[in-house]
Amino acid sequence: MRILTPIPLAQAQEVSHALPPFLRLCPDVRARPLTLYSRILGAADQPDLHDRLHRLDHAHAVDHLRLPRADLARRRLRGKTEAGRDVAIALPRDQQLFDGAVLALEDHGALVVRAEAEDWLRFAAKDAATALRLGYFAGNLHWRVRFEGAVLLIAVETGEHVYIERLTPMIDAGDITRIVDAPGAAS
Repeated sequence: MRILTPIPLAQAQEVSHALPPFLRLCPDVRARPLTLYSRILGAADQPDLHDRLHRLDHAHAVDHLRLPRADLARRRLRGKTEAGRDVAIALPRDQQLFDGAVLALEDHGALVVRAEAEDWLRFAAKDAATALRLGYFAGNLHWRVRFEGAVLLIAVETGEHVYIERLTPMIDAGDITRIVDAPGAAS
């Protein structure tokens, strides 16, 4: 793990060449303490890491970086942990963030990535031909989907109204039906 130690802004010009290019473009980065993580140590549920994380969690020494699911595909990003620390991530091409990725694990604390919960819209088609048309439509719009039996789930990555507006002709024609979960039901 490569960690950048905080330095005064006056000295930042001297070492700015040591920062990755995506951080050099942000002049305010050098004014705040920023920790750079350049590799994933493992998964929080790995037996060798789980016990250490469990002990640190009891001591309230595990910090979390909450990210939208879409950001898990990124290799370079900046964020703020739940404890308010500014962090940057610059992963090599062979590593990808995931829910439970351990970025730091030391005697005094740890940093674990957590993915935010997602909302899903659920639709059922009246027949196989309509289901194929719905799947083709969602694919052309590059919507992220998954299936639960005959139900198509669409990940809500923007305003829910955007998806409903695009599907309104199929809904109004009775070709597809939106399935709304009961309050408190898991998606």
